[in-house]
Amino acid sequence: MGTIKLILVFALLGGLVYVGAEVIPPYFANYEFQDTLDTEARMGTYSTKGDDVIRDAVFKRAQELEIPVIKEKIKVQRNGVPGNGGVLIETEYTVHVDLPGYPMDLDFHPQSKNKTAF
Repeated sequence: MGTIKLILVFALLGGLVYVGAEVIPPYFANYEFQDTLDTEARMGTYSTKGDDVIRDAVFKRAQELEIPVIKEKIKVQRNGVPGNGGVLIETEYTVHVDLPGYPMDLDFHPQSKNKTAF
């Protein structure tokens, strides 16, 4: 009886480790991507970078993190004039996680908004 419980506990722990190994990396990549959006919004607010340059930088970082973002879905909106206005960057993407018996799609909607100090 004790051996069966031990096997079940190890199977449960192994299953939890497997699920964690499949689900945690997309969330961690999203966290790093969100940090990139925050940085680009902050830098875009106080520089004269064009919207396309910001979009390209965000898309390049998404490629590095292996995030399935479509370049056309990266929305860059500027309030005011370049160098003295707010910047909003937002996008959305879905990561498919194929768990045995329970495939799922994780939807992410990262965005960042930075307002000018004046």
